[in-house]
Amino acid sequence: MRKYILLFSIATTLFITSGFTERKPLVAGKIAMPAAKVITESLPAEPKLTLYKQNVLATYYADKFNGRKTSSGERFHNSKYTAAHMKLPFGTMVRVTNESNGKFVDVKVNDRGPFSKKLEIDLTKKAFMEIASSKNHGTFKVKIEIIEKV
Repeated sequence: MRKYILLFSIATTLFITSGFTERKPLVAGKIAMPAAKVITESLPAEPKLTLYKQNVLATYYADKFNGRKTSSGERFHNSKYTAAHMKLPFGTMVRVTNESNGKFVDVKVNDRGPFSKKLEIDLTKKAFMEIASSKNHGTFKVKIEIIEKV
């Protein structure tokens, strides 16, 4: 117990003598402020979005497809932001928005599917889970918008 009291008193003494308890007023004009930096580059513009479909079902790929070639020739990886769609051209960037919570993800179409008339788009597992409200369901309603280059 004496050891702790001794340590506490030494720490308190050092704290007091170092000047941390003394408040020094700030005097205006004594500190040189750097000149304001002018930003010449423009902020990235919000992409132009064109509604493709809304109130349609999205699902996600199974892990068994990892490493296989997609219809576009690229290798599939469930950890990327890509999607499969039956009609949109390969390379098309789309914004997929979960209609129940408003979360969205931007993905590139690089495969064909889903092969069910009830489903509109297959997302990678990473993209799907990022916008899912509940991780217990394999589908949810989404809005699909095409991202156009400005």
